[in-house]
Amino acid sequence: MNELLEKLLILRTPKIGPVKYATLLKQFGCDGAIIESLNLTDDFKDSVKREIEMAHDLGIEYIMDTDSRYPIGLLNVKNHPVVISARGNLNTLKKKSVSIVGTRHSTASGMNFVSDLATAFVEHGFVVTSGMAIGTDTAAHMGALKVNGDSQTIAVLAGGVDNIWPLENESLYYEIMERGVLISEMPVGTNPVASNFIQRNHWVAALSDSLIISEADMKSGSMTTARFAKEYGKQVFAVPGHPCDPRSTGPNYLIKSGDATLCMSIEDFFDNEKVKIDEKKHVYKNDILDKLGMIPVSESVLANLVKKTVSEIKADLVVLELQGLIRKQDGGYVLN
Repeated sequence: MNELLEKLLILRTPKIGPVKYATLLKQFGCDGAIIESLNLTDDFKDSVKREIEMAHDLGIEYIMDTDSRYPIGLLNVKNHPVVISARGNLNTLKKKSVSIVGTRHSTASGMNFVSDLATAFVEHGFVVTSGMAIGTDTAAHMGALKVNGDSQTIAVLAGGVDNIWPLENESLYYEIMERGVLISEMPVGTNPVASNFIQRNHWVAALSDSLIISEADMKSGSMTTARFAKEYGKQVFAVPGHPCDPRSTGPNYLIKSGDATLCMSIEDFFDNEKVKIDEKKHVYKNDILDKLGMIPVSESVLANLVKKTVSEIKADLVVLELQGLIRKQDGGYVLN
């Protein structure tokens, strides 16, 4: 019986995770002795063998924590996964990384900011790590993928590494598989459940030396990820927001409490360097988005903020509304 199969037979046994595995290994001395003590059925052994076969057919690789390909960030964390599965370019796991997290209900301006940050980090030789959720995570991955190359981003999944979740990110999943890597500690073929997302957040925090949290309310999973990052001794950065927007309460709290460093631009990470932003973003339609949040802003105030006339911004307001980026509310406009 090979080493991988032995470890998976133990780890796939109900109620055995990294902590229990370490206890058993200390008690019995080797994987083979642990397996003998578990009295595993042939059906169970066959199910684990089928998982390995399915992974092989899908081009998925298992990485044990004794393997040189195992991410150093995870390896340095107590009770890390004994085995992870990976799909994509494994070289991505060896590069220095920054983790970026935030709400699934991010604003357009928030997503633009995160995307630009991710792009700039990749241009500076980093990979961007996130959890492939809609909203902020998606913006982080997509910003990283704007830079040419094949090892731009790491997606940590809550289900099996073959499980595409959420379904809205199917195309993103395959692009990451081609130009980055997807990883998980869950068995191949597993659907994500609520408790798995907490574990996923642990590893998003562990993989990088720094974590950036964008928009997030106080009870969000992203705030939990920030807490994990602090526990692991990582540096946490937070993007501030309007105090009336509940999506800003998390980052604003972290900054106020001293648990996070203020993040205003890429210059907070790379001294005296400017973010390289696509020229197409220098249009005042995006200036309009930057001026909107949860509080309705009237056309006249918007026009004054972007230094245009009301008639000049009307057409762009219509386009942005049709695109679902903004909506009318109480005589003004807010971000969706």
